[in-house]
Amino acid sequence: MGYEHIVVERDGPVALLTFNRPDRLNAFHNPLMHETLDAVAALDEDPAVRAIVVNGAGRAFSAGFDLKAAAENPKSDIEDWERQMQLQFDFIMQFWHAKTPTLSAIHGYCLAGAFEVMLATDITIAEPGTKLGEPEVRFGTGIVAMLLPWVTGPKQAKEILLTGEDKLDAAEAVTMGIINRVAPEGEALPATLAKARMIASASERSVTLTKRAINQTYQAMGIDAALRTGLDIDVLLNAGGGPEKREFARIRDEQGLRAALAWRDARFKDV
Repeated sequence: MGYEHIVVERDGPVALLTFNRPDRLNAFHNPLMHETLDAVAALDEDPAVRAIVVNGAGRAFSAGFDLKAAAENPKSDIEDWERQMQLQFDFIMQFWHAKTPTLSAIHGYCLAGAFEVMLATDITIAEPGTKLGEPEVRFGTGIVAMLLPWVTGPKQAKEILLTGEDKLDAAEAVTMGIINRVAPEGEALPATLAKARMIASASERSVTLTKRAINQTYQAMGIDAALRTGLDIDVLLNAGGGPEKREFARIRDEQGLRAALAWRDARFKDV
């Protein structure tokens, strides 16, 4: 598979998909999302692939959706926002819906849309220094795939999402049930690949049907309708825009993304 923004490798029955935009902290732009959708769909249909591991090149798993690319591709109406948010939603949820088990090895930063990708995978192992979170409310946007309340408890989800927490450490994330465990420094990817090989060694039929049964439990509780409602709200948040979102966009357009992020973070420095 030849791609520009991801790398796909095979180690027997385990496939490794690497987000490969290290100069942008692997921020997700549309070309990367389309490539990933294509790759995961192909791997999921390959009978020789028994587990899919996703990770990021360079200093981070991913900083989330690419805000610079978003500024270069402005949306003119709500239909534009619906198409963009649907792409992002499908990109996240492919890891949840894949019949093949999906695992994530995270390090550095795992924020915003990347945090949601991590939540959508079946198993997550982190480096000790990983910083996680969802800073969307700090600059007037919202959550694409509202998975967090389904993975941890409502109080933990509200604390993270209503404050825009973006410095949650990996050890704390384990206690909340957000990730499975923290590996020793430099060992998250090897540990995740080892876990994937364990899954690949088990009965394929049992693994596939067990993942299906777990996901159907959540479907019976209403996860599909809840996620669709969350996506609709995110479209309204982005298409309508509040004062924080407009000010963030103004600074980003006039002074650059770094200045806009500094403005966002300065508002919370003394809180």
